[in-house]
Amino acid sequence: MKKLIASIAVIIAVTSSLVFSKLNPDYESPIVKVVEACAPAVVKIDVAKTVRSPLWDPYFEEFFRRWFGELPRGFEREVSSLGSGFIFDPEGYVLTNYHVVGRANKITVTMIDGTTFDAEYVGGDEELDIAVIKIKSPNRKLPYLELGDSDKVKIGEWVIAIGNPLGFQHTVTVGVLSAKDRKVPKPSGSGYYIGLLQTDAAINPGNSGGPLLNIHGEVIGINTLIVNPQEAVNLGFAIPINTVKKFLDTILRERRVIRAYLGVRVMTLTSDAAKALGLTSTSGALVTEIQKGSPAEKAGLKEGDVILKIGRYDVRSSDELVSIIRTYKPGDKVKIVVERKGKTLELEVVLGSLEETGSKTVSETSSFLGIVVSEITPADRETYSIPQRVSGVIVRESSGRYGIQKGDVIVAVYVNGRRYDVTSLEDWKKVTSGLKNGDYVALYVYRGGSWIFVSFVYQNR
Repeated sequence: MKKLIASIAVIIAVTSSLVFSKLNPDYESPIVKVVEACAPAVVKIDVAKTVRSPLWDPYFEEFFRRWFGELPRGFEREVSSLGSGFIFDPEGYVLTNYHVVGRANKITVTMIDGTTFDAEYVGGDEELDIAVIKIKSPNRKLPYLELGDSDKVKIGEWVIAIGNPLGFQHTVTVGVLSAKDRKVPKPSGSGYYIGLLQTDAAINPGNSGGPLLNIHGEVIGINTLIVNPQEAVNLGFAIPINTVKKFLDTILRERRVIRAYLGVRVMTLTSDAAKALGLTSTSGALVTEIQKGSPAEKAGLKEGDVILKIGRYDVRSSDELVSIIRTYKPGDKVKIVVERKGKTLELEVVLGSLEETGSKTVSETSSFLGIVVSEITPADRETYSIPQRVSGVIVRESSGRYGIQKGDVIVAVYVNGRRYDVTSLEDWKKVTSGLKNGDYVALYVYRGGSWIFVSFVYQNR
């Protein structure tokens, strides 16, 4: 009996193996073909950047430079980081995120076969978080990816992410397109990512800048952002490739993005303001000022209007409005939905160029210790959300030596305990020209809704 049972068991096992070995014998996942064709064009990006310790005040920097001739160890240090990117042109042009390669001292690109190349920064935009780098002297035609059409993708489609999460080179993850047109706050708190693609394909630190591909091997997005994994699982976001394509020519030609301009000052609509103004809307961007001759004025926007929608994007706050405008190019024709005195209206606006608006108004600048300032223009107030009540000079360029940033508004200068208000470029020139070596200086600065002091000891060497 035992021999019979054993024989039956053997027969069942052999029969089962024969049956199951024939299931889908010639099947091959289409994802395999996508990976085989596309992975060679995906690169690992190693970056070296110089960062300065936030624990040091500029006063101590001047102190050490004056008495010891050099900064203490740890004041400035070079740090390494990594990300991903993909070649989109056989000459070696690579797309990635700005936060991966922006302000880099050195960029190294590694191919799937281990070959490494030095690369140089071509251009990009910090707000949109897109950047282009170029591989130096590749000495060969390189594999590259085709850019798809992110407007045509549908929720539920298969998507493939390739990148270098946590340094594990050329990792492939698969999922579906979970949602489109997501608005996600930036980790820095400086606005929103607009129109993102959402996927459940696993994305981790190091995936940033890598491609999100459709089943045809076309790039539909640049993997950019993840939600805190301690709070969520598989919530990854990518910048739509159509947003990238819109600005790609300008980045290659001008090394930067030229921003669109609407010409309004807005505030986030509150429930109290809505009741006081007799509005039915409970969220949106309330127009408080229309710039003369601006696209907004030409389109018929008025003070007191509440902007509810721009294009296909809903507007719930003033920050969202600014971020949405930045996804358009100068010259784009956009429909704007507003509420005016309880009625909903649809207006059409042709966006202007923020650069042209600024250049018409900025006639003079002043340079001081690596800080270039000028008068505040209406375009500046829209770009940096500067309230009308804030007056001073705006920083156009900064070496970063004293912690001053582009877009900062300097409203006052303290010298040895005495305050000098800065309401114009002439005020700024007067106070800075009178500084003497050894003076204790503090700049009172408005930055993104906050007020800060930046202090140092003046040394004009």
